[in-house]
Amino acid sequence: MPVITVSGKLGSGAREIAQAVAADLDLDYVDQEILVEAARELGVSISDVESRDERPSTMGERLAGVMRTLMERSAAAGAPDPMSGGGLEMVLARTYGEAAELPEAGQGQFTDDNYIRTLTSVIHGVAARGNVVVLGRGSHAILRDEPEALHVYVTAPKEWRIGSLVEREGMAHADAEKRIKQSDHTRAAFHRRYFKVEAEDPAQYDLVINAARVAPSLAVRIIAAAAHEREPRPG
Repeated sequence: MPVITVSGKLGSGAREIAQAVAADLDLDYVDQEILVEAARELGVSISDVESRDERPSTMGERLAGVMRTLMERSAAAGAPDPMSGGGLEMVLARTYGEAAELPEAGQGQFTDDNYIRTLTSVIHGVAARGNVVVLGRGSHAILRDEPEALHVYVTAPKEWRIGSLVEREGMAHADAEKRIKQSDHTRAAFHRRYFKVEAEDPAQYDLVINAARVAPSLAVRIIAAAAHEREPRPG
């Protein structure tokens, strides 16, 4: 039941490599957008499916089940409103920058404590199901004590990343450079605040891949080989 986290800066190719690894190993793929979509679908549609249909569930349904369990546990413990309905969606939808600017204490739904508590619970719930590739969101730090998890960091020089963004999104070079600079800043702030780590510290990862020098197909093969070695051996 491999669990692979893939991290990387904007434009590094981390997302594309993570998706390719999931496809190659026939694993579920989870990123922020999928988490948010699962939170949106958490209501009647998922409950109806689970009560009426015995077919294998989709990834979105499994994630919604994880989130519903989280909400039920939070309600039993008297936790505040962010665990309910749209509150969960809004917590998960926060960007690195928005999360890094949350109040550390005080009134309201979106404090430092309940944000990281929600994110940590969801990521642990996803990982407990196994057979998954998780992109970013501090997943490597959240799952750092999981012995069977494989943590991958995808890097590339800044100019290469800018060129990738220009080609992929048709942006002007100056706009791509500005966007990457802002993204790098907020990503670093997010990791320092919630996990007290430097996002680029290679000691946090099992593999570091330079996407500017390693072709995506080779990166997938390297990660797949490492994942197979990380799996527990029988007996």
